[in-house]
Amino acid sequence: MKEKVILFDLDGTLIDSTDAIVGTFNHSFKKMKFDFKGDDEDIKNVIGYPLEIMYQELGVPTTKIWDFVDTYKMRYREISLDQTTLLDDAIESLKLASSFARLGIVTTKTTQYTIPLLEDMDIMKYFECIIGRQEVENPKPHPEPVLKAMDIMDVTNGNYDIYMVGDTKLDLIAARDASIKGIGVLCGYGKIEELKQYTSIVVSNSLEAVKSIKNS
Repeated sequence: MKEKVILFDLDGTLIDSTDAIVGTFNHSFKKMKFDFKGDDEDIKNVIGYPLEIMYQELGVPTTKIWDFVDTYKMRYREISLDQTTLLDDAIESLKLASSFARLGIVTTKTTQYTIPLLEDMDIMKYFECIIGRQEVENPKPHPEPVLKAMDIMDVTNGNYDIYMVGDTKLDLIAARDASIKGIGVLCGYGKIEELKQYTSIVVSNSLEAVKSIKNS
């Protein structure tokens, strides 16, 4: 039997940072005097994309996007630890996963914020590699982050069974295009109908995903 590798998304898969993200976007709109016409649900609907894409989708002019990104990062650095929590069953999921598989993180957060979060939550110890926005040129849904994680972990499809667990279509498209197996979870921001377009396996949370992998 091949050894298993599990790559986890972060936001909406293992952690709940909704308040931190939504609050920081609203802070940046106020700080930059931008008349945002949407609401919190519109922000939640683009979580998972890189910040520059999120701002673009939310109507910020292209010429101003990086000013907004900088404003966001300054605020997020201050509040992210206090306003981010582990999702239910995340610890149990990681304990079980680490008992039979090698683990990594593939996220669109920058590692500058990801690593302190993981250390604060005492789950950094479970992961061999962290691939964030700054480690790649092309973020998810491009397969580059997945392929980079595989390269760092020195694993290939021929020698390992490799899985990507995530809550949005971005995770599942990246998995598909990297030729690994994608599992969708419903504890985050993606809708079941959308996830099922890209994988045949959609479960309630990361623990159920890990159990499915263990039994496969």
